[in-house]
Amino acid sequence: MTTLLISDLHLEEERPEITRAFLLFLQERARKAEALYILGDLFESWIGDDAMSRFHHSIAKALRELAEHGTHIFLMHGNRDFLIGKRFCDEAGCRLLVDASVVELGGERVLLTHGDRLCTGDEAYMRLRRWLRNPLSLWILHHLPLTTRRRLARRLRKESRVHTLRKPVEITDVTPEEVPPLMARHGVQIMVHGHTHRPAVHEFQLNGRQARRIVLGDWDSQAWVLQVDRQGFRLEPVAI
Repeated sequence: MTTLLISDLHLEEERPEITRAFLLFLQERARKAEALYILGDLFESWIGDDAMSRFHHSIAKALRELAEHGTHIFLMHGNRDFLIGKRFCDEAGCRLLVDASVVELGGERVLLTHGDRLCTGDEAYMRLRRWLRNPLSLWILHHLPLTTRRRLARRLRKESRVHTLRKPVEITDVTPEEVPPLMARHGVQIMVHGHTHRPAVHEFQLNGRQARRIVLGDWDSQAWVLQVDRQGFRLEPVAI
């Protein structure tokens, strides 16, 4: 049995090469897998299921075809597309996972998360995250007019790019001290996440045993896929 995990594709019409690579991945490699996990930021932005464009419907259609072929698809919110809801998931044939979730992969209990919750050194972002994920804020966002949501999304994306360029690298990365308590709380020795765009396998000791934090890469100049099968966990770059 093979399971594939990806994240941070940031799909948008302005980057057709990434979309082509993703559709090819769904049609070929993903069809041979038992399950596909997408750990956030499938799209560059998402202002609500009621704002789906022809582009979004085409991605949902491709995912639905994969699901009907027999691959189980699991989707997690990212910091860019946390407004994805039931309508899109139903159309795409995928199941929405809570961040964070524990699943069994390769005979191991594995904690899956998008990863932004671990970047506590970026205090400004964490404040914004708490506000955006508050149930009242989510209700307000869902009920704003589409034009207002589009304007707000453009503003947030612009500010995010500017602030990211100005921040030290260590601020936008995971705070290492946040990892062991979260893993211990969920009773796991393996964590998989994305968000930071820094693909790597970090090994350390947790409760006297070997532990791993596997970081998925973003899809840009190349794609990144974590494959889990009988041979273990393999994080691999894929040409685009």
